[in-house]
Amino acid sequence: MSSAPVTRTGWTPLAVLATAQFLVVLSTSIVNVALPEIRTGLGLPAAGSAWVINAYVLVFGALLLLGGRSGDVYGLRRVFLIGTGLFASSSLGAAIAPDAVTLIAARAVQGLGAAMLAPTALALVLTLYQKERGTALGVWGAVSGAGGAAGVLLGGVLTDLYGWRSVFFAMVPVALAVLVATRLLVQPPPPRGGRLDLPGAVTVTGGLAALTYGLSGRWLFVIAGVALLGVFVLLQRRSPDPLLPSRMRIVAMPNVLMALLGSVWLGLFYFLPLYQQRELGYTPLEAGLTQLPLALMITLASWVTPRLHGRAVLPGGLAVLAAGLAWLARTPVDGTFLVDLLGPSLLIGAGLGVAFVRLTALASAGVPAADSGLAGGLLNATRQIGGAIGLSFLTLLPSYGGAFLACAVITLLLFGKATLS
Repeated sequence: MSSAPVTRTGWTPLAVLATAQFLVVLSTSIVNVALPEIRTGLGLPAAGSAWVINAYVLVFGALLLLGGRSGDVYGLRRVFLIGTGLFASSSLGAAIAPDAVTLIAARAVQGLGAAMLAPTALALVLTLYQKERGTALGVWGAVSGAGGAAGVLLGGVLTDLYGWRSVFFAMVPVALAVLVATRLLVQPPPPRGGRLDLPGAVTVTGGLAALTYGLSGRWLFVIAGVALLGVFVLLQRRSPDPLLPSRMRIVAMPNVLMALLGSVWLGLFYFLPLYQQRELGYTPLEAGLTQLPLALMITLASWVTPRLHGRAVLPGGLAVLAAGLAWLARTPVDGTFLVDLLGPSLLIGAGLGVAFVRLTALASAGVPAADSGLAGGLLNATRQIGGAIGLSFLTLLPSYGGAFLACAVITLLLFGKATLS
């Protein structure tokens, strides 16, 4: 069954769905700055504090394909609303968690909700704004790119003023508002129908989960993950209604590029606040406030990019991004914001904004309406898993400068691929 356009009123539904995407990206980075206080407040060991991040990332990344395809089969808005409800309730659970186990469990459920709402939100936008796709994707790229910087900013402000629990409390009313607004403003497109490929769902979810978990140094899980993904590929060739049909090959290259960009994105927002706090002596609030130019430049570049045309736009954005990362790689221990951080932040923001918008557009171009949820899940999954793989290798480097320089090299690889494509 084909999906019909969703009845809409102006741009308000886009604002609602973009807010949901902003929450998903925000929840990945907002906790980073609060980790020291969480560790102290709950008496967490170093490994336990890492799981406050990993529980969310692991579940989110592993279930994105299943979440996206579930939206195609059972209804995009229905799955989106369920995911948003889970996200809101688990955010509240994390905010009031009395101990580490409860907090980590709440973060896992938050990842489940995000895996349902992120791909279906993008699919609803693509269905809702078919004629205004360029502008809509500009907004989408802005919130996706700026969410990482905003997470560091808001995490720093909230943690400094109100304590670590506030970073979770703050997401609850926003998620509930999205839930109500979507119910009122977004009419459900008809579901594709059919059956969910359960063997494919089990093997790809298990494979992605094992691979992501194993990248922290548990190599037996990496081997198990690769094996399960191999089984998934074999099953897809035999399934009458595969989770990942062969027709999705048209977006294979944009998703590969998004995986590489994901490693740069996650590496940047992981190491930048650490460099600022540990080397430059910034407080969480100061580290957060210095992300404002980066977030504003991502937003501006994302707004401008849909108005630019030609094959040189994406390579140009990636070249600017690589230059900014290489500049940031100097990481002087006596660095100042105006001399050592502002310039790189502006270049990095401009490059990220262009890259997010262009790759999102390429990863959805030519995809049938019945596969829009899957396209959204695939795009989010490649960025998330690419980020996890990239970060696992970046953390092996001996310095912050080395990590930023490696991100610049990855961006240059992206530049080469984009230039040749």
